[in-house]
Amino acid sequence: MSKKQSKNLIRIGELAKLSSARLSTLKYYSEIGILPFEQKDAGLTRRYDEDKAVKRLKEIKRLQDRGLSMEEIKRYL
Repeated sequence: MSKKQSKNLIRIGELAKLSSARLSTLKYYSEIGILPFEQKDAGLTRRYDEDKAVKRLKEIKRLQDRGLSMEEIKRYL
């Protein structure tokens, strides 16, 4: 099995449910580059590696809780 096939790719809506984050927040994070997606489908649906994305969202939340701005988080990540 290739590395790409072993990833559990999920849609942005599924990630929102898993993380209890708003869909608009996840889209914003993707747009500013702090939540990278693995691929975009033909219909422009973002697909994320479940494990990586959940870990990244936890890290973003931790940094926010420490008082970092989005710009500081972007530079940090």
